[in-house]
Amino acid sequence: MTLAIERVGLVGCGQMGAGFAEVCARAGLNVLAVVGSEDSAERGRKRITTSLDRLVRKDKLAASERDAVLDRITFTTDHKALRDRQFVLEAVAEDLAVKQAVFAVLDEVVPDEGAVLASTTSALSITKLGRATEAPERVIGVHFFNPVPVMPLVELVPSLATGATTVVRTTAFVTGLLGKEVVTARDRAGFVVNAMLVPYLLSAVRLLESGVASAEDIDRGMTAGCGHPMGPLALIDLIGLDVVAAVGEAMYAETKDPLHAPPALLLRMIDGGFLGRKSGRGFHEH
Repeated sequence: MTLAIERVGLVGCGQMGAGFAEVCARAGLNVLAVVGSEDSAERGRKRITTSLDRLVRKDKLAASERDAVLDRITFTTDHKALRDRQFVLEAVAEDLAVKQAVFAVLDEVVPDEGAVLASTTSALSITKLGRATEAPERVIGVHFFNPVPVMPLVELVPSLATGATTVVRTTAFVTGLLGKEVVTARDRAGFVVNAMLVPYLLSAVRLLESGVASAEDIDRGMTAGCGHPMGPLALIDLIGLDVVAAVGEAMYAETKDPLHAPPALLLRMIDGGFLGRKSGRGFHEH
């Protein structure tokens, strides 16, 4: 019998981490988030509170339940506090070395051999993350989509070393407790969704870069012409230009496919601080 997960850990509480914490706490789970500073904790708490307040305003959540959800989430700067967690999600920057350092720490401070150590990476190798630990059989990719409370899909990415028990326990957790749908992908760059999505997004940047059409017309072409809910450049703004570039670079490093290489325009915009919605300006004004 697979034991139910009740105590969840989280490392990093940015956009994805905060969404994960919210979903877990709304499912009645005890959530402990490890962050780098008190300022990071405050930003994470604000992200979660803002999301819950939006639900209260829409009469989708009672104020009392919002307060109960927030009470289930605790912040700390001490990784050792994760020692009793049954499932820990790494949600730090999309940088292999940074993530490997986190997994090396988790391997030491989470002693339970049955505990799952998961990464929400968009494209990095789960095998390489697992090798940062002494127990790669409990490491798995669990790729949520933004915004986590809204998007129904999660990609599960076991590596060649991931144990069958880890896969079963993670699947039960994600589908049963969190109510998400899952697709299972092999451990390859981009998995399923980004392997299709990223070349599409980057091709839109190349069209803009070469002067084929304006950002507005490129997006309108895909919404009005193909029925997409959002144009590719608007979607990049939502995801974050820096995040899209990091995923593309990770995919290019593995595949050497030119379609995965971030265009010069995207990199220059990032250099200029134009990161999309989170900075107020990307391919569109926000």
